[in-house]
Order: sequence, then C-alpha cells, then structure tokens
Amino acid sequence: MEWLWLLVLLLVVLGVLGMALPALPGVPLLFAGLLLGAWIDDFVLVSVTTVIVIGVLALIAWVFDIVASLLTTKSVGASRQALIGTIAGALLGMPAGVIGIILGTVLGAVIGELMAHRDAGRATKVGVAAGLGFALSLAVKLVFALLMLGIFAYAYFF
Repeated sequence: MEWLWLLVLLLVVLGVLGMALPALPGVPLLFAGLLLGAWIDDFVLVSVTTVIVIGVLALIAWVFDIVASLLTTKSVGASRQALIGTIAGALLGMPAGVIGIILGTVLGAVIGELMAHRDAGRATKVGVAAGLGFALSLAVKLVFALLMLGIFAYAYFF
C-alpha cells in the first residue's frame, strides 16, 4: 500500500510541476493523484463528493488554461505561425524553467508573427499577448491547484 502513496506523491508533484511546464498535463496529473489518494482509503477520509468537487475544479482549470491561451493571442489577431511559434518557444524554453517558458512563448510568438506578416509592431503586440496569456493561465492554474490540494488535505486530515 505504501507504494500507492508514493505514486500519489509522484502524480501530485508532477501535476504541480505541470502547471508551469507545457509538456506535462498538470491539472489531469494532479487530479489523478488526488483521486488515487481518495481511492486508497476507499473514499472514507476523502468522500466521493469531495473528489467530485476537486474534479470540477480541475475541469475548470483545464478549460481556462486552453481558453485563456487561445483568447489572449487570438484577440490581437495572431497568425497560425504565431500560435505554432508560441508552442515551440514554450517547449524550447522549458530547460530554463518558468522564466524560459515565458520568454520562449513570447519570442516564439514574435518570430512566428514576423514570419507571417513581417510587421514588427504587430509581432510585438502578439508576443506580449502570448506572454500575458501564459502568465495569467499559470496564475489561475496555481490558484486552482492550491484549492484542490487544500480541499483534499482538509478532507483527509479533518
């Protein structure tokens, strides 16, 4: 049974890391870890109702992540190349941590937009929007992660 708790810990840690790293599905990993933790104790300490509440929070965070990124870059008229550049830049910036991901996102969007339209002003606008979208999404996901962890901990220990 201890190995299952190690798996819970691993999933939760990867989930929290995945909030900032685009290569990891943070919200689903975190939820999977919390669900497994509740299941280990047959939903006695953490009830099914509590898991459903955590699941709804996870769903909201996941949807917000997708929508925020798309809306912020699309709202300034980003091209398809800028959206691809945003993703590529985030992936290339991953080794440098959160700052690298943010800078990679911005630079990728700028380079992609420059390739599409050759307009530095527009590319700068798209880059700033991509960076703000990522930062906003990260902040909201972290708040939801803390809520999910807090609800689980409260149910488990109290």
